Amino acid sequence: MAVDLAEELHRESITTGAHASDWREAIRLAGAGLVASGATTDAYTDEMIAAVDELGPYIVIAPGLALAHSRPSPAVTATGLSWVSLASPVEFGHKTNDPVDLVIGLAALDHEGHIEVMSALAGVLADDEGLARLRAAAGPDDVLATLHELAAV
Repeated sequence: MAVDLAEELHRESITTGAHASDWREAIRLAGAGLVASGATTDAYTDEMIAAVDELGPYIVIAPGLALAHSRPSPAVTATGLSWVSLASPVEFGHKTNDPVDLVIGLAALDHEGHIEVMSALAGVLADDEGLARLRAAAGPDDVLATLHELAAV
């Protein structure tokens, strides 16, 4: 069954034009969105940051785009997404994809859910025009409307 990203991404999990002084603060913003939707506890945000501390900036998956996540854990209460567009990009330390202006937080209850959401995200993010529209979204309603449109294509 295909995942509808607009169903996994709640209005309260979307922040546009956010300000972050560094990558840790950018991940904290994404984590706050996951907490606001009820998908995770604050402990998951710490786990996402610890993963980058341990493994490096592997979450910067495309130019300007970070997919903040960690392994499924007891800190995850439901599968969910958060969306943070940054007013000014921040450096994560990635050789080719820095700086980052879009951080998507991902939480999944299990490995299967993680893969399903990542697959749905990949489809949307591969659409350059759609991604440009998402990056330019002025607020949560614009993000959700664009995701609905892209899912219908």
